[in-house]
Amino acid sequence: MPRIRVALADDHPVVLAGIKALIQAAPEMDLIGEAADGHAALKLILDSQPDVVVMDISMPGLTGLELVQRVGHEHAAVRMLVLTVHEDRAYVQKVLSAGARGYLLKRSAAEELVRAIRAVHAGGLYVDPAIAGKFVQSGGGENALGEGLGLSEREEEVLKLAAQGHTNKETAARLGLSIKTVESYKARAMEKLGLKTRAEIVRYGLARDWLGEN
Repeated sequence: MPRIRVALADDHPVVLAGIKALIQAAPEMDLIGEAADGHAALKLILDSQPDVVVMDISMPGLTGLELVQRVGHEHAAVRMLVLTVHEDRAYVQKVLSAGARGYLLKRSAAEELVRAIRAVHAGGLYVDPAIAGKFVQSGGGENALGEGLGLSEREEEVLKLAAQGHTNKETAARLGLSIKTVESYKARAMEKLGLKTRAEIVRYGLARDWLGEN
């Protein structure tokens, strides 16, 4: 099994120490560096190209959200797991839409961190179980989740992989399709369901228990 190279970014020393200990105790993970502010975190990511970055959303310098946007755009192979105290669905939507692959509450870290890192590294998308239900319920009811609007088998396969965090290129490789065909299926499925953003795709997937599948 390939080892998972993990970087940490958090400006709270006690939190950083606790997260560091959890990662070092995981047999397949290597902690390759840590940072206490956004600018130092960006340098660490650019220099070391970790597999997964565990970062706080509120840091001096570059915020976690700014870091997610920048790294997600320029270094798509680096998967980002946001660690935060914020349970508001607006934060979840912003972070996932920006390109993060995971959203974990600090209060859940002791039980869920290693599992979340593994899920994100494997190409999935992780949302803290403590807020996943709230996130689904925030969709505005049955119509917001597209109930009653049937997807074809291919449309559902493509949308499921998108909800799990796979790129169009990864989905195309997995299903044996061209990227253009994947884009077409995805666009058609989103149109049928009235989905506009990546966060809405994730919410739809959460409602159907797709995110635990890989």
